[in-house]
Amino acid sequence: MAVVETERHGQVLVVRMNRPDRLNALNTEMRTELARIWTDFRHSKELEVAIFTGTGRGFCAGEDMKESLQKGVAGGERPKQEDPFMTGALEKPVIAAVNGFAMGGGFMLVERTDLRLAVREAIFEVSEAKRWLLGGYNHGHIANVPYPIAMEMALGFRFTAQRFYEIGFLNRLVDAADLMPEALKMAEHLLTLPPASRVNTVHMMRQMRPAPGPDMRKLADALHEHGAKSDLMESRAAFAEKRKPNFKGWNDPEDRYRLPTLNSVK
Repeated sequence: MAVVETERHGQVLVVRMNRPDRLNALNTEMRTELARIWTDFRHSKELEVAIFTGTGRGFCAGEDMKESLQKGVAGGERPKQEDPFMTGALEKPVIAAVNGFAMGGGFMLVERTDLRLAVREAIFEVSEAKRWLLGGYNHGHIANVPYPIAMEMALGFRFTAQRFYEIGFLNRLVDAADLMPEALKMAEHLLTLPPASRVNTVHMMRQMRPAPGPDMRKLADALHEHGAKSDLMESRAAFAEKRKPNFKGWNDPEDRYRLPTLNSVK
């Protein structure tokens, strides 16, 4: 069984993550296959729009933490081939058809798409705060949502599809039976546009999305290192073993009062 399945509908490519027993968690094999498929899609002369979805109850549960524990590497292993969808090099529009849970890295896949539909039962979570030494500080900023909602996202609270629709993160809420038909309707609309208009407009809109500046990225890098690194694997072990984590926090307890600042990291 292929970990990623594809199907063509004229000029539309459907990309379907297919590890339903693991809620389509991103293991090395799936990351590698997605990189290949997105590269082929980018260079295709026939395909112009993609629909990104999953099989089963999950769109994507994010990092395959069992594999991370086996390999001893937090965050999962990235493919050797560049993934143009993840790097932003892909010039063609991608529609997310969210069929279920979109957690952690799965949420980030949705975040990178240009248009988004979700079934009413879908659940979303920015999971960095549960797995790293810094929460998902940038996601609410990129989504251009108010500060308290961005804080809620950064601290790992879960969101229903209805809530995300209300704050403007999703374009459509649909019943499960209507997910793919509605996604295909959106794709067909895109195909009615002049090709240069479609490509240029998507490119311009992507350039206008908010992004943390270089000073903020430097501070984020420092905060990613500020704490007991053992907690990274402990969070994954506790998840895999279905137990309460035993976090250390800081190697030196006084470090909690010595946070890096914008001035200290310049």
